[in-house]
Amino acid sequence: MYRVGKEELAEVKKVIDAGKMFMFGDPASGHQQEVARFEREWAEKIGVKHALCVTSGTGALLCSLAALGIGPGDEVIVPSYTFMASAASVLMMGAIPVICDVDETCLMDPEDVERKMGPNVKAIIPVHMVGMPCDMDRIMTIAEKHDVKVIEDSCQCDGGSYKGKRTGSIGHVGAFSFNDYKILSSGEGGAFVTNDENLYQREMIFGDSGASFRAYAKDLTIAPFVGMQLRQTEVHAAILRIQLTRLEGILADLRRIKARIMKELDGAPGIRFIPSNDIEGDCGVVAAFSFDTVEQAIDFAKAEGVGGYRPGVMEKHVYSMWGPILEKRVGHHPDMNPYNNPKNRGLRMDVTRDMLPKSLDILKRTVFVNLHTDWTDEEVAKRIAAFAKAGEQVSATPEPMR
Repeated sequence: MYRVGKEELAEVKKVIDAGKMFMFGDPASGHQQEVARFEREWAEKIGVKHALCVTSGTGALLCSLAALGIGPGDEVIVPSYTFMASAASVLMMGAIPVICDVDETCLMDPEDVERKMGPNVKAIIPVHMVGMPCDMDRIMTIAEKHDVKVIEDSCQCDGGSYKGKRTGSIGHVGAFSFNDYKILSSGEGGAFVTNDENLYQREMIFGDSGASFRAYAKDLTIAPFVGMQLRQTEVHAAILRIQLTRLEGILADLRRIKARIMKELDGAPGIRFIPSNDIEGDCGVVAAFSFDTVEQAIDFAKAEGVGGYRPGVMEKHVYSMWGPILEKRVGHHPDMNPYNNPKNRGLRMDVTRDMLPKSLDILKRTVFVNLHTDWTDEEVAKRIAAFAKAGEQVSATPEPMR
């Protein structure tokens, strides 16, 4: 969470005073309609017709997959660098994730997506990691060519954009997260977005196990089916509505800091920023550096004043460390494990730690430094000086013997 204050507290107080925390209720009785209002406001912000507020980013991914009818017998392409939930959500729906490489942007490599296409692929999940937009033009072109759907995982890119369009609005459906580590936060939460009325209704039903009994049921053109329980509370939505008013300020400050860092370090010895698919749409969550060797990346990350980390060694975010998936431990019962489902026989189920050496190499040679909205000009200047000094030291270090 970047910023939070008394405004969130005041909005939550309205919900508490009304005594109505469930997302559905009659405004005439004092119900604050926080979830419904946030959904309208988020849809407007992202530039889509429909938004639904759910319990988490993972919940939003599950809704996305369910809306598209993904299940046993289907494959879904996901990148090698993402939170495990991007792949795990596919498994939870009974389908099989096919993991593809990232390129030098540290995001889904469209060329490998093309190579990974096959007759059983039904969807692609590009993930806009650490506020950086994927190459959506190429991904959408590939999806159209092969007649597959695109689920934008924008869980780490709340409010980001690609060529003037907000991430999440470009694919067929989009998923967002609002947990404590995201650009907007209510502690936990998520949102599903789409322009498709049919997909919207399917998500409404899937995410609300009580859909049959809601007032909106009479307007559905799809018969309610048994879904899950992913409804959000009025309390969380109250926080999110205030957080949303902070979004543009958060993005402006993050982008300003990142732009200054990149401008002042342009051409500095040992400094090379990773390429961007759209630097203007980048949220500015991290300063991202690339190096020729792993040793240089290690030295830069641990240099005094840098405070960097290498995404290639982040356990939660690299496919080679997803133990439950590597070992095919999915679900609470063997018959619920998609790797055991006869319908998935012949699909690409093997995942090994070393199967994507390109991704592992790129991620281990990359260093991210988290940026913060509230850094003063003096703090930014100190960071820039530290980066410059570390880059100079790294550039002067001889390459190790091979």
